Amino acid sequence: MKKLGLIALGLLLVPLAIPSRSTEQEPQTMQAVLIEIRELRHDLQVAANAAQRAQIVIYRLHEQVMVVEQARQRLENTNGTLEQIQNQQRYENFQLKQYEQMRDRSENEEARKPFEDSITEIRSRIEMAARGEREWRSKQMDFETDLRIQREKLEILETELDRLDKDLGSTAVTANAQRRP
Repeated sequence: MKKLGLIALGLLLVPLAIPSRSTEQEPQTMQAVLIEIRELRHDLQVAANAAQRAQIVIYRLHEQVMVVEQARQRLENTNGTLEQIQNQQRYENFQLKQYEQMRDRSENEEARKPFEDSITEIRSRIEMAARGEREWRSKQMDFETDLRIQREKLEILETELDRLDKDLGSTAVTANAQRRP
């Protein structure tokens, strides 16, 4: 009977011993889970911050692309205006030579008078065109400088975006490598 009582007592104590072992492992498991959760939260915060920075850079990049396009368009319009001025100057110079030849072929002073008047008017237009060309050349130089500066700003933003992309990629690789046993 004593043996039977000991066996019964032993059977009752075995189930109590097993949960005590699992309760000893439970805090370690919970601690490991908490550490993993904290690491994941940190990684998410880092990724969210990098994503926000990337969005800001992308927005600035988009805006800078528009600024560069506007600067390019101003320069292109200026170049077109200069080309028109130069074409007009060539035409005026051609006309001037023709009127001078016709004046020189005229036999009397009365026949030369209309050519002299036309020559004076053409020279005046050539002079005005030359002033206009100088003004537009100045604008052209300003617009070329502005376009160069705006393109440099765009390159800086592109470099920043590339760096953020690289940082995000290396953060993801590092996080994955740390989690693997």
